[in-house]
Amino acid sequence: MAPIAISWGIIPLFAVGLTYMRYLSVDPESHPVSTRSVQPEYDFVIVGGGSAGAVLANRLSEIRDWNVLLLEAGGYENEVSDVPALAGFLQLSDMDWKYKTMPPRNRAYCQAMIGDRCNWPRGKVLGGSSVLNAMVYVRGNKRDYDNWAQMGNPGWSFEEVLPYFKKSEDNRNPYLAKTKYHSTGGYLTVQEAPWRSPLVAAFVSGGEDMGYHNRDINGANQTGFMIVQGTIRRGSRCSTSKAFLRPVRLRRNLDIALHSEVGKVLIRNEPKTGRPQAYGVEFMRNGAKHTVRARREVIMSAGAINSPQILMLSGIGPREHLEEFKIPVVADLKVGHNLQDHVGLGGLTFLVDQPVSFKTSRFQNVPVFLDYVINERGPLTMMGIEGIAFLNSKYANASEDWPDIQFHFAPSSINSDNGVQIRRIVGIRDRVYNTMYKPLGSAETWTILPLLLRPKSTGWVRLKSTNPSDHPQIEPNYFAYPEDVATLVEGVKLAVNLSSTPSFQQFGSRLHTIPMPGCSKYQFPSDEYWECAFRHFTFTMYHPAGTCKMGPASDPSAVVDARLKVHGVDRLRVIDASIMPQIISGNPNAPTIMIGEKASDMIKEDWGKLPSKS
Repeated sequence: MAPIAISWGIIPLFAVGLTYMRYLSVDPESHPVSTRSVQPEYDFVIVGGGSAGAVLANRLSEIRDWNVLLLEAGGYENEVSDVPALAGFLQLSDMDWKYKTMPPRNRAYCQAMIGDRCNWPRGKVLGGSSVLNAMVYVRGNKRDYDNWAQMGNPGWSFEEVLPYFKKSEDNRNPYLAKTKYHSTGGYLTVQEAPWRSPLVAAFVSGGEDMGYHNRDINGANQTGFMIVQGTIRRGSRCSTSKAFLRPVRLRRNLDIALHSEVGKVLIRNEPKTGRPQAYGVEFMRNGAKHTVRARREVIMSAGAINSPQILMLSGIGPREHLEEFKIPVVADLKVGHNLQDHVGLGGLTFLVDQPVSFKTSRFQNVPVFLDYVINERGPLTMMGIEGIAFLNSKYANASEDWPDIQFHFAPSSINSDNGVQIRRIVGIRDRVYNTMYKPLGSAETWTILPLLLRPKSTGWVRLKSTNPSDHPQIEPNYFAYPEDVATLVEGVKLAVNLSSTPSFQQFGSRLHTIPMPGCSKYQFPSDEYWECAFRHFTFTMYHPAGTCKMGPASDPSAVVDARLKVHGVDRLRVIDASIMPQIISGNPNAPTIMIGEKASDMIKEDWGKLPSKS
């Protein structure tokens, strides 16, 4: 049978085919059922069913005399979202909030993108961004968490958070599972993809050629190269919905309300103390406005963009900003500040001479689909990212095991789907694609996305209006510090060095040398050229964090305390990636799940359902 290239037309056909093959019927885990009617009151109301919210819903509903409501703005996952290799087709779909950054002042970044705006996909679906992401399982560096604790957040050192990483984990690699850094039996399946390209072996051995170790980057040391582990199970995506909600879908004390978009937290002054106290939320569902009360707590788990937006709409945020919109100020806090993200260079492409890359014309065809459906194996189990590495630029102290550059390796590049989907999800201008990538035609290519792990530059999330349906303004403020650019330039040089190693030279690997439109005035590949390229093809790995910063009351930039309670407002917590005081050195999905696990125990302890550790 002739290969059928993936297009928008075959995606629905593929979904129908999966259903016809009774894919869901052989999956022992059925979807949780969305409640038809929400009760007037619950013990806990959780806003957002993503990477932290799903964990919270599971763990809090373990207490049988607590009633828990999980509100999610999106709907269910589907057959397409289960397929690891089709992750890119979920962006700009109904499962995505479809956020974009604001055009930067002085065109400092995203210049190669349409309208000078970078796409920032965020999951609008049960499971949140764990349904859209590349499934990469990375915990970050030990020092990240020790720094959190040193910033005035007791309980958040690495030794104190490690048990919560392990609590979730069911690691299917027997060699890793027996170490003290991993565990089995948790809700979240972690393993390598069943299929891999020949190039990923060159990636790991190339790292060894450069003097790095092939190691478990989630183990004793982070610096080094590794074939990536991801949140997959039986060849399919293991989102937090699949991991944490499907197994407990029959609990009578847990209600899940889908297509329920929260607009504000309801807050009143408590008569006895006179302090502001959260007592419920207001949300839209089926075109009607609803309210629900919380007897114990309201928990914001809507993510680093939505959580600050909802808090500000509720009167919790910077006074001057709220007064612009005539929102009564409940608590003057730096909500929406401290926005951090991992940023790098998109489209850094290398060519090889052998047919070893991941191309749609080779792998996305009917026989491959059937291999996936029937045998749960084959190229469609590939997560897009096959290899991970943590490296030291010349600005890092290699003796500290605190690398400043991360590599995401993929056996494909911008051209690998012939311009069908990748160019669309990154939002690249036609002129850039046609100049740089269209000439590659049927070339065999691979890419590394070099990321800056600890940016000094921080941005903001601000309100656009008082209408909850209006997307907030996102200003990442990339490259405000020259040090960020200088470190990234060194990261690109490390990627070029990797291509030159003997491991990659067996494939004839070489750098793609057509210059970026707008950067041809700089000598290729000078430092000035690479800086220009960063400011054009600015690429995020979609890791926003920090907008509801955790810190003590003495920290004027803090929004929540070490127990994730909002400063100055009772019975309100924020539990998601927005609480990170500093972004972790790696992909934030696993850390966000850890935050949900740890916070669940905090809540149980605070309400007398868990023995105190003090």
